[in-house]
Amino acid sequence: AASKRSKFKNVATAADDVCMLAFTSGTTGKPKATMHFHRDVLAIADTFARHVLRPTPDDLFAASPPLAFTFGLGQSVVFPMRAGAAVYLLEQPSPPRLLEAVERHGVTVLATAPTGYRAMVPDLRAANLKSLRACVSAGETLPKATWQAVHDACGLRVIDGIGSTEMLHIFISAAGEDIRAGSTGRAVPGYVAQVQDPDGRPVPDGELGRLAVKGPTGCRYLRGDRQTTYVQGGWNVTGDVYVRDADGYFHYQARADDMIISAGYNIAGPEVEEALLRHPAVAEAAVIGAPDAERGMIVKAVVVLQPGADLGPEPAKTLQDFVKSQIAPYKYPRAIEFADALPRTATGKLQRFRLRATS
Repeated sequence: AASKRSKFKNVATAADDVCMLAFTSGTTGKPKATMHFHRDVLAIADTFARHVLRPTPDDLFAASPPLAFTFGLGQSVVFPMRAGAAVYLLEQPSPPRLLEAVERHGVTVLATAPTGYRAMVPDLRAANLKSLRACVSAGETLPKATWQAVHDACGLRVIDGIGSTEMLHIFISAAGEDIRAGSTGRAVPGYVAQVQDPDGRPVPDGELGRLAVKGPTGCRYLRGDRQTTYVQGGWNVTGDVYVRDADGYFHYQARADDMIISAGYNIAGPEVEEALLRHPAVAEAAVIGAPDAERGMIVKAVVVLQPGADLGPEPAKTLQDFVKSQIAPYKYPRAIEFADALPRTATGKLQRFRLRATS
């Protein structure tokens, strides 16, 4: 370290010079490189962080996402630096270690994926969380059942948000009393979001469509041949299916390639996952479409049970009957597979394409 330079020369750069390449996490396959400008880094601090997270110099951040991913970059580098706050970096940021950091060091802003929050639930009631003022969830949709379980255990209202590597950070979210459990939130100030039909026209509130967004950040792939898939008509089309309600809140349905068409019915996998997660024996669940000669596709669930869970002699039927009692019966998983773990990226995102490859 003594041989390293302690001073660096300033380099003339412009706000719209590329300052970094950020790689997607690989939820759909091979990671893709995205280019971001110097001004983009400030933009995420002055949109989501300023208007939703509202950090102060007194905050202490802790997060599970690696710094190499944009969720972690924002939560553990950009936001605390912009606010003059501090960050506690964990070498192994597992759910127990994150809770330990809150209790021992007084962490005030915590960020992890929905699976991390769900894993914390059994320990939240006994934990000393008096310092914690904000919990951020991103990386994948936050099931209402998980949000409610955290709230019931400790009273905290988890901030959900959707962002993407292509957009650098979160662009739809809500905080405090503006949070509506089960909704991602509203467009963050500085961004505009729509639900569109396949031709790029906005659909009426209450109807399914593809999410499109624009604002101070945007998608620029290193390989230009991918650009027109994501950017269409000036909008960044994220690949997510959403419904917007009359109050401007956006409700996640599924990734576009995760919509299951079974016997002519459109079934959103995350809705079935959320129903499964309401069962006390279920720790994790992933739902995909599996080929079927009669129905075209059927709903298939891969389930991880809680340690020691006992669903009786017919565990699959027990869960199928439970799902039928929670949502429209035709959406129940006709096939259930039990597993020890689900395939995930380094940031905790579920890799459904790996499950589809084995179906």
